[in-house]
Amino acid sequence: MTKHGNILRPLAIVIALLFTSSVLAASADKLNRESDKALQVFKEDVDGAQVFLDQAAGYLVFPRVIKVGIGIGAETGEGVLRVGGSTVAYYRTTSGSFGLQLGAQAKSIVVAFLTREALDKFRNSEGWKVGVDGSVALIDIGAGKTIDTNNIKDPVVGFIFGSKGLMYNLTLEGTKFSKLDKS
Repeated sequence: MTKHGNILRPLAIVIALLFTSSVLAASADKLNRESDKALQVFKEDVDGAQVFLDQAAGYLVFPRVIKVGIGIGAETGEGVLRVGGSTVAYYRTTSGSFGLQLGAQAKSIVVAFLTREALDKFRNSEGWKVGVDGSVALIDIGAGKTIDTNNIKDPVVGFIFGSKGLMYNLTLEGTKFSKLDKS
């Protein structure tokens, strides 16, 4: 076996496991509980988070998104879409990347739709991809900072927080959101 074969075979297994829905699949109840916990962390870490979420037309919450990479990276997680504070649908996020990367990471993501038009466009899509179907402005506020809603003009805004692991990549470019059936 070649040197590349030794590296690519374990990576292929990890990526296959990562994208196997049974590995990360959670029940609707569990996903709602985990999303509630992620939102609580978001609100505790960021002043103004509650006001911001209340002003949003709707928001996605991905409590645990896992990324692994050895030259080729893969990322996935399940989350909820909330409108008016209530869960209205379930989604999976997936992305892949190439380049210099090694490690694993877990993070939480909140994507807020600040206009009804942006939310409707997302909800009416068959698989919404960042950078193709719409753009997401990432807000890097760090722990203990405040969201200044007067300065946020983008219709879709994303927050990545709670990153744990050896790989840190602050981007959602190329990420795809697909609706799940959790009924």
